[in-house]
Amino acid sequence: METFNAVKYAHQLWEKLVKPGDCVVDATCGNGKDTLVLARLIGETGTLIGLDIQEAALIQTRALLEGELSQKQLGRTHLFLQSHETFPAIAEKPKLIVYNLGYLPGGDKKITTQVETTLKSLKKSLPLIEQGGAISLACYPGHDEGLREEQALLEWMAHLSPSAWSVSLHRCLNRHRSPFLFWIKKFL
Repeated sequence: METFNAVKYAHQLWEKLVKPGDCVVDATCGNGKDTLVLARLIGETGTLIGLDIQEAALIQTRALLEGELSQKQLGRTHLFLQSHETFPAIAEKPKLIVYNLGYLPGGDKKITTQVETTLKSLKKSLPLIEQGGAISLACYPGHDEGLREEQALLEWMAHLSPSAWSVSLHRCLNRHRSPFLFWIKKFL
């Protein structure tokens, strides 16, 4: 029996949106799997910015990318050891900003994304996204901070301007506290 998988569904949405040459941001690199998907979508002419607060996450991400990408792609990939609440200077508007909230798989489960910094980051990401671009946000309410994030994000996103943004929520309704995906699309 297959159940809804927020990350796999996010990847399908990314594939429809992102084209070679686009700029994308992975605001929470984690183990680098999403970062690699993004790198493959933008090809050798796109720009990839990756952020994480844990050095171990960036080491894993860098190792994964170095094993899978060409030197040209690696040269267009920029990883930063910093919180997603502040973005580095980005020369071009990103087509997609990705968040995969929660904790580092296989890491310390006490180190999680936090409601306050996630909301700050999202507020800063809105003006960065190019017209027709999107924000993809996977949330995990199965742990206490994830549940707090879910409640705060539902409240905040419900108030985004409907003339500027299309906000959709994708989740399995009959699985209590299951992971879900927000897809926030900026109108053209």
